[in-house]
Amino acid sequence: MPPVARLPSLSSEPAMSLELHPHAPSPQYDEEEKASPSSSSSSASSPAAEDARPFLRRSASAAGGGGRSRRRRTVSEPSLRSLSSHTSRGRSFGRDVGHAAAETFLLTRLAITLLRYLGVGYRWITKFLALICYATLLMPGFLQVGYYYFFSSQVRRSIIYGDRPRNRLDLYLPTKVDGLKPVVAFVTGGAWIIGYKAWGALLGRRLAERGIIVACIDYRNFPQGTISDMVEDASQGISFVCNNIGSYGGDPNRIYLIGQSAGAHIAACTILDQAIKECGERECTSWSVSQIKAYFGISGGYNMLELVDHFHSRGLYRSIFLSIMEGEQNLWRFSPEVLVQDSSIKHAISLLPHVILFHGTSDQSIPSTASKKFVDTLHSVGAKVDIVLFEGKTHTDLFLQDPLRGGKDELLEHIAAVIYGGVAAAHAHISVAPLPRRLVPEFMLQLARKISPF
Repeated sequence: MPPVARLPSLSSEPAMSLELHPHAPSPQYDEEEKASPSSSSSSASSPAAEDARPFLRRSASAAGGGGRSRRRRTVSEPSLRSLSSHTSRGRSFGRDVGHAAAETFLLTRLAITLLRYLGVGYRWITKFLALICYATLLMPGFLQVGYYYFFSSQVRRSIIYGDRPRNRLDLYLPTKVDGLKPVVAFVTGGAWIIGYKAWGALLGRRLAERGIIVACIDYRNFPQGTISDMVEDASQGISFVCNNIGSYGGDPNRIYLIGQSAGAHIAACTILDQAIKECGERECTSWSVSQIKAYFGISGGYNMLELVDHFHSRGLYRSIFLSIMEGEQNLWRFSPEVLVQDSSIKHAISLLPHVILFHGTSDQSIPSTASKKFVDTLHSVGAKVDIVLFEGKTHTDLFLQDPLRGGKDELLEHIAAVIYGGVAAAHAHISVAPLPRRLVPEFMLQLARKISPF
């Protein structure tokens, strides 16, 4: 086996009766803020700095009496605060619209580039049509989750964590504030091409209802970036969570990492890369593997050498996949199952947190054998690892259909049990939340399951 190559890292005048005081918003209520202390020198031009808004209060001269001063205060303070609040919301909405327009333009340009890679092929065209039908059937649920995502006061959207494109994350906060909360950093899936932080809205909502803060990390997709860019982005996002989550009520000593599908692969690569860095000399790191209490991989693939042909048969053509993975010669570098077998990184393996993999036995997109083999390999090198297989579940059942169905969610109960230190403790937290209601009729879920392109 080739030697292990490290993955790329990653002047004012006094007012007569009213004073204007600059006031930067609290990080808990700012939806876009600069990520790390190292980037503070440029924060003046960041969206957070631009969003710094004034508030009005009475000056000492106004409070000192004098009829003239009182006559000038023709607007009451509550009215001024209300006006300031409306203006702030208007700016925030305008910023969201501008950001959405910019992202739409970017995605259109990237889609055109991607089409050049794809060319004309019946596999991907068939999959695309199936995706449209699949999304249409699940649209009743998507609309309700979308309303929650855009209008819930518990969601902090597009917090900036780095200076690269798409270096943003969404935070889902529990409604009950009674001490520091456990935290999940989530890397969403999307075949390394269509991943987006909002895809984690349903998971974020369900876990937030269970008293867990969720940070959904966005990252560059192909062709905007390749796998090393995705790993770098995920690492920066995790770093932001580890170093800043206390400002949002999160417990920095209880941070967990979850990846789903392609996100499970990216997260596994990220945490293994970080462990290797920590074993090297003179490596500068902004977060540590020891800060991650457990890693949950949902329906992931961990050996790209074995999966490249399978993905080709499923419509993710070999040429595109190899471009994402930076060439066939680098497939082993981004295959965690292969990397952990190298004896030269034995100490790095000992740094890994508890690894727990989930997979459905009827998964056709990434066979459950991918998780089984990774578990066996991790066992052989002494890592702490467990696997939970869901009989008859497909690639999307665990992440979409089951949560949209409402009621008891087996996957989330497993995750909550680990986070809260046992089934009984998890149930105590779950019982205070209302039982999730059904978002999509059963017949539509069943039909969507049959035509799912995943």
